[in-house]
Amino acid sequence: MTSVRSKISLPTPLFALPPRTEMVRALEAHDASYDGIFLTAVRTTGIFCRPSCRPPRGPKAENVEFFASVSECLFAGYRPCRLCAPSVAPGTAPAWLTRLVTELEADPSRRFTDGDLRAMDLSKERVRNGFLATYGVTFAAWCRARRLAHAFTALREGEGTANASVDAGFESESGFREAFAKAFGDSPRNAANLEALFVRRIETPIGAFLAGATRRGVALFEFADRRMLERNVAAVRRKLGGPFLPGPSPHLDRLEREVREYFTGERRAFEVPLDPQGTPFESLVWRELLRIPHGTTRSYADVATALGRPTATRAVARANGANRIAILIPCHRVIGADGTLTGYGGGVWRKRLLLDLERTGHLPGS
Repeated sequence: MTSVRSKISLPTPLFALPPRTEMVRALEAHDASYDGIFLTAVRTTGIFCRPSCRPPRGPKAENVEFFASVSECLFAGYRPCRLCAPSVAPGTAPAWLTRLVTELEADPSRRFTDGDLRAMDLSKERVRNGFLATYGVTFAAWCRARRLAHAFTALREGEGTANASVDAGFESESGFREAFAKAFGDSPRNAANLEALFVRRIETPIGAFLAGATRRGVALFEFADRRMLERNVAAVRRKLGGPFLPGPSPHLDRLEREVREYFTGERRAFEVPLDPQGTPFESLVWRELLRIPHGTTRSYADVATALGRPTATRAVARANGANRIAILIPCHRVIGADGTLTGYGGGVWRKRLLLDLERTGHLPGS
């Protein structure tokens, strides 16, 4: 392959790559924890991949060069791997799934038949597995939850039980009452006093997030591929005492807009209301995190001292890690006393990208 780097100036990366020996080890182990930190480009094939990619034939280390961003790979004349799709942000939902969700958002009462899916060149198995991978539930379960969310919203707006159940596509009022009681542990007539978390996937340049909002504000904004996502979702559910439902929310609409502005460098502070669900001490720490200015960092010790508890560094670190509203409550701005980035729920590579974004106004390689 003929490299074009002699003809085009490559963008200068804003952070250093790991040592080559470390990257070779990660490549040979298909280590997904390095996805986002670097990309591998194979001279003999002209293709670039994520470190976790498992091609039929693994490349020899001497034929591989490493890059920090997709744009560097493209500038160097490489094309993206079809197997691991390195040009797509981690966790991005497939286009067909987004289309299904969009159509159901427009009409929650719609019921897709096998024929409808075949007309879209989709099989039941593909749709089921796609929703499981993206939302953690089957397509059928997602549709039921969306109908329930539609009816719950109507009830809170003063609609009667019979009309709310019919408009949402339930086959009978008794079936709706049973589904409502199973989700809320209460009767539809008490909907005005009940709480639910309306959830949505939000795609960003650094991967997909699961976002959730109560009527008071955003209560969840977590990396969709975070290992602790299930545990954190369960913690929010316990605090709220209500179900998670896919559905419309003005807070999520505003969040999506502000997040888009943040990643393009147009927004330095979020204004969407927040409804964090934590212990009194966690809430105290999170309020202090909100005081860290955009583009700056603090150590755990700095935060503890600001709270008047200089010996509570470890407790601050635990509360920092328990934050379930990433970026908006900026736990990524807290680093080690020696300047190291330390751990981060979304991966240290994302923490580094967020700090670079806030420091420069754009993501590295963008």
